[in-house]
Amino acid sequence: MGVACACLRLDLSSAVTHTARCVAASLAAEYRYAPDPVLSLSPNLRGSLFMAVSMASFSINDALAKFLTSQMHFSQVMMLRGAFASVLIGMLVLHQGALRSLRVLLVAPVSLRICGEIGGSALFLVAVSSLPLANVTAIVQSLPLVMTCGAVLILGEPVGWRRWLAIAAGFIGVLIIVRPGAEGFSQFTLVALLSVGFYAMRDLVTKRIPAEIPTLYVTFLTTVAVALAGGALTLLHGDWIVPSLPVLGFVVLAAVMTLIGFQFGILALRVGEVAAVAPVRYSQMLYAMLLGYVIFGDVPDVAMIIGASVIVLSGIYTFHRERVRNRLLAADASPSPPDGV
Repeated sequence: MGVACACLRLDLSSAVTHTARCVAASLAAEYRYAPDPVLSLSPNLRGSLFMAVSMASFSINDALAKFLTSQMHFSQVMMLRGAFASVLIGMLVLHQGALRSLRVLLVAPVSLRICGEIGGSALFLVAVSSLPLANVTAIVQSLPLVMTCGAVLILGEPVGWRRWLAIAAGFIGVLIIVRPGAEGFSQFTLVALLSVGFYAMRDLVTKRIPAEIPTLYVTFLTTVAVALAGGALTLLHGDWIVPSLPVLGFVVLAAVMTLIGFQFGILALRVGEVAAVAPVRYSQMLYAMLLGYVIFGDVPDVAMIIGASVIVLSGIYTFHRERVRNRLLAADASPSPPDGV
């Protein structure tokens, strides 16, 4: 009897073990071959999602920067955030073997790009420290329109009358937000506009950077330069504040958000078509409104909403016209089919 029970227990144990192995193998096979819900999306949709994540990260970084400017001078924010971001990006540079000589700084487009980033970052922090986050973000959203004007004046790129009308409409939207001469006018809106000018210079000269210089290394040099510029301004200002651990944690989080924003922005442009992905940049306007309301209690007024809507719509139409223009140029460049085809 004891031998029979032992044999029965052995058979049950073997059966359970065999069943468990079959279930585990089945689950493993199902997991292994189950399609990734993100990878199964179309390239343009994936690129749009990546761009949305990028804009959300940059918006969180901007909100953190606004908070940090209430705790310390804007130049100290530039220095600390830039220092932590430099460490993170520097690790990526070493990991991907993108390190190059410092003589890259002698390349004119690289140095001009760095100057544009320094000027834009400093002026943006000054503006966002005194204005609602959504207002500053809406003004910065006019950057593609300013870049189109710069492409005409500096790079000599052709622009049709439709895009000129869209640019004019976008600048009207900026004026609605700025409200020059109105009671709600602030000189800091002019500071935000100046930051757009510096950012436009940064992006325009980026097109002239030689292809053999890695993009990640240019980003690393730019981030280090912003940190050094912030340190120099802090020394000139002389108002150094020792940050508390929570504040220092917010600085690190801002640096991480900046890195995530850059990386997902690059992924978006690599995966999807520029014409399909670029308009998603304007989702940053929604993030800024939400964060401004939740964190700072800023309620957008009617003029800001109208002006931001005009800027967004004109920017999207500009991207659309750019896409149409590229299609026409591609059609003109393609050889005509032979007769009878």
